[in-house]
Amino acid sequence: MPAGNGQPTAPRTGARVIINIFYSLFTTLLDLVICVFLLRVMLQLVRANFYNPISQLIWKLTQPITIPLARFVPRIRNVDTPALLVLAAVAVLDILIVGSLYGQSLETLQMLWLALLKVVSLALKIYMLSLLVVTILSWVGPGVSNPAANVLWSLTEPVLKPVRRVIPLVAGLDLSPIPVMVVFQAVLTQLSAVLGLYF
Repeated sequence: MPAGNGQPTAPRTGARVIINIFYSLFTTLLDLVICVFLLRVMLQLVRANFYNPISQLIWKLTQPITIPLARFVPRIRNVDTPALLVLAAVAVLDILIVGSLYGQSLETLQMLWLALLKVVSLALKIYMLSLLVVTILSWVGPGVSNPAANVLWSLTEPVLKPVRRVIPLVAGLDLSPIPVMVVFQAVLTQLSAVLGLYF
């Protein structure tokens, strides 16, 4: 029976909490899927070692979905077009689910724009984490070589190499990741603010 002050009853509130938890878990799963396909695309763009165990893991996780698409959607040079299509589809689905949770009715162009911002935001988060780990490794364990470190180096080196031409080593420490992370964080903050206008 509804409360006199118009507040929802406890059962309805509890059901809403359960639904929110389900939405959160499902959107988190979609974010993970987006990140895996993002890594597939990014590793190919930077020409990371295909036979690296991490590269192989990502390749095998994504192949079951991209193989059928590859029959109809050709690659464009070094761009994995089938993986990009899957990435876009999952990002749009993510936006649709979050939009429905917040009661948003989005137009097609708005939805595609927000999906793009979502993908760029996750790509920046991947790079931020990668840069942080690479920085720590370069300071406390220079010369460390393992599959994970090699993949991170492949991802970050194209971004850091131009910066190193401007910022040399200081007392043997590579400070080039710091300004890059500051710029990425600033962009990420703006993207979060735009996404926050809708959700």
